[in-house]
Amino acid sequence: MKKIDWKSKLTSRKFWAAIIGFVTPTLFAFGVADQTVAQVSGIIMAGATLIAYILGEGFVDMSRNDNANDIDESEDQDNG
Repeated sequence: MKKIDWKSKLTSRKFWAAIIGFVTPTLFAFGVADQTVAQVSGIIMAGATLIAYILGEGFVDMSRNDNANDIDESEDQDNG
């Protein structure tokens, strides 16, 4: 069984659009008011934006650390 890459899923706009596409009609099917459905959809999209930002910043920080480690290692080899 193939492992799911949750980092890429959580930063995907298509994934969050699919979540909204599932939640919205489900809420309507249960008779939830239009205003409440709009609020829930807005909250989901705001959460998705926050998650994507946090993960994106994490990727940038990880890349910076990897580059810094590569530079440190090359300096050690030059001095060694």
